[in-house]
Amino acid sequence: MQQREAEALRKALAAATCRAMREAVIYLPADVKQSIAHARASETDTVAAGEYENITRNIEAAERLGVPLCQDTGVPVVYLTLPPHVPFSPVLFDAVAEGIRRATEEVPLRPNVVDPLTRHNSGDNTGTGMPAVHVRPGERFAVTVLPKGAGAENVSRVVMLLPSQVEMIGEVVVGTMLAAEGRPCPPVVLGVGIGGTFDSAPALAKEALLQPIDRMDAFEQKLCDAVNRLGIGPMGLGGKTTALAVKVKIAACHTASLPVAVNVQCWANRHATVEVEW
Repeated sequence: MQQREAEALRKALAAATCRAMREAVIYLPADVKQSIAHARASETDTVAAGEYENITRNIEAAERLGVPLCQDTGVPVVYLTLPPHVPFSPVLFDAVAEGIRRATEEVPLRPNVVDPLTRHNSGDNTGTGMPAVHVRPGERFAVTVLPKGAGAENVSRVVMLLPSQVEMIGEVVVGTMLAAEGRPCPPVVLGVGIGGTFDSAPALAKEALLQPIDRMDAFEQKLCDAVNRLGIGPMGLGGKTTALAVKVKIAACHTASLPVAVNVQCWANRHATVEVEW
């Protein structure tokens, strides 16, 4: 790739990443807002109904004022979709990091990224190995961002089940939320990764959070209903809806293992996709 072409690619992707971060932290996807509205309409508990009023006002204020939905603007998780004509090169990662730095300053975003041992804060949401960038093939050049807050991330988990323990998948999902209680700011969205390996199951679970939540298949609905029977409710104060949705992604795994991961997401299931004009 020629230097001029590489520079054009860097500028285009950095701009798209910055825009995607801005949109993700300010505007909730339509399916998420629709699911929250449905939960609000079906709620009969007075306290829970009041929490939905607070959530709704929060969403409206963020859109009206152009400010982030939550003070925890998350750790940036980025997915790049590359068509055949876009070369895979270090420029992509440099551009994403530049876009994150710009968004941190311009939106602005709270600087959340620190060194895991020294706790030194980079000040711009980048650092060693950050942002996390996942690359996948596709027809259109696009960047998707999933800002992940710590409250929900901290109560996520991965379990290595035995092949004979398929029936325990539901126990893992429900048990994860039971242990979390109100800490991840429910009503939550639960991404569930089943299969793969110890490291890929959590990646599946996180990617599941990008799927539309206004529809679930029979297995997902069964898991969601089980979680909602916990009665944790919005903000852990009780109510009918503890989970807005459960979304599942699966991958083939070793015949001797059954990895299951649950990635918990708060009610603000923030993510945005922007096509890169290059």
